[in-house]
Amino acid sequence: MQDSPDDKNCYGMGCCQARIATSMDGMPRLLSFKFTDLNNVQDNLTALPPYVLIAEEGWFDKGLVSHQQLQALQRKSSFKPEVPIVLHWEVMQQGSGLPRADMNNCPMEVDSRLCKSKHSHCIPGNRGYSCQCDDGYRGNPYLVEGGCTDGRMSFKGISVVIGIASGVGPLLSVLIAFFVSNKIKERRARLLKRKFFEQNRGQLFEQLVSQRTDIAEKMIITLDELAKATNNFDKSRELGGGGHGTVYKGILSDLHVVAIKKPKKMAQKEIDGFINEVAILSQINHRNVVKLYGCCLETEVPMLVYEFISNGTLYEHLHIDRPRSLAWDYSLRIATETAKSLAYLHSTASMPIIHRDVKSANILLDDMLTAKVADFGASRYIPKDKSEVTTRAQGTRGYWDPMCIYTGRVTEKSDVYSFGVVLIELLTRQKPSSYLSSEGEALVVHFVNLFAESNLIKILDPQVMEEGGKEVEGVAAIAAACTKLRGEDRPTMRQVELTLEGYCASKEHILDNALAKKVKKNDTAAYCSSTKLKRSSEGSTIPYSMEKEFILSASYPR
Repeated sequence: MQDSPDDKNCYGMGCCQARIATSMDGMPRLLSFKFTDLNNVQDNLTALPPYVLIAEEGWFDKGLVSHQQLQALQRKSSFKPEVPIVLHWEVMQQGSGLPRADMNNCPMEVDSRLCKSKHSHCIPGNRGYSCQCDDGYRGNPYLVEGGCTDGRMSFKGISVVIGIASGVGPLLSVLIAFFVSNKIKERRARLLKRKFFEQNRGQLFEQLVSQRTDIAEKMIITLDELAKATNNFDKSRELGGGGHGTVYKGILSDLHVVAIKKPKKMAQKEIDGFINEVAILSQINHRNVVKLYGCCLETEVPMLVYEFISNGTLYEHLHIDRPRSLAWDYSLRIATETAKSLAYLHSTASMPIIHRDVKSANILLDDMLTAKVADFGASRYIPKDKSEVTTRAQGTRGYWDPMCIYTGRVTEKSDVYSFGVVLIELLTRQKPSSYLSSEGEALVVHFVNLFAESNLIKILDPQVMEEGGKEVEGVAAIAAACTKLRGEDRPTMRQVELTLEGYCASKEHILDNALAKKVKKNDTAAYCSSTKLKRSSEGSTIPYSMEKEFILSASYPR
């Protein structure tokens, strides 16, 4: 018997707690209470009725009993506090009807008769037997139905749920984040496409092509369509690159094989002109001009979509590493077809167009070696009330019009000069951008000087002389006339076209039209005098003209 602990409240005249001893003989115990003071003398509390709580050991120490609960006991209220009691008991061997056995083993009959639950077993005690649920099971081992249940299953189920949740949770979070990120990217891409579309004057372009309702829908091609056509602009789809951008091969959804030109960056002020040029080119229908299928305005720099020409460029056919290159008959026909296309651009198109980058690398050839003029990236249109446009020099080294470099003005005659360089390239099979004679002269200057001296045999290609016949001299005269320094002294592309057509029609025709006579009569004296001026080692009183200055400057790399 001991007093209530100091940290616990005692609701009454006196409180104590005592352990109930275990009955070793199985007989009931009678508990009595005697109140004494510290000297073990009985006090006057004996007349007061005692109230007893039988509870699990340690329960009172936990402070779980309250003043209200004790008062309820005193008042004999209908509300009684719930007090936990743990009852330990055993089945005695004597008089139980169960077989006797040693203290360390349970007879089989005990398991079957006493331990009713399927998942229970008998355990021996001090003087009898008791039942216990098997490992992993919980419940009442003495009941058949709902006795011992699998505690591991519930725990396992909880574990599985927790495991699945812990695994699916992060995965679901990743999927949601991925989905949201994709949606954000898609929205940004749409906004960016729209921004570029408006920036590239999409509405203006729609207005221009709306004049041709049959092509309006086809002319504007989406970025998604071009990405699919080129496998997202894969490196393996590149056909080549130039000064104005990279060209890719692609297949559109309608199975058209196309060449997609992705231009380099351009200033915003150039985009307005670009859109106008695209609208004009969309209306060009000439067999010797590469067909423009459409344009994509959803990128920072607009992209052009042309028909795909499969047989390479004239440059590749002229400068192959083989004993014999392009036959002269084909060369003459290609020159004539190129002249036709340029004449069409200059005069027949709805608005005159200057190509500005005529060269052999921009003349494509199909399977039948038909010429197709391409790459209008540097092109400019000429308003009908003007004969020239002012712009910075642009094109390819070796094909530049020297007067354009000097004055900054571009006319149709700039294309005439570049075409004359292509004719010289056809006749000599030399590269205009890199050729230098033994005297240090560029290709055009060297050719013109030899033409003036009637000594073209030094520069003409042997295959051309073998296959060409007498019309080679006529084509050389056209080349010399086209590369005159003063633009007004050059023929028009229409004149060049007619003359070349004459050579194609009859190889016996030799310099019998007005152009050939003009070249034969005038060019020799002009270039002879310039050559004398250049090579003279003595003082000279010949007037120093701008024309002679450009002839001299042409001998240096530009």
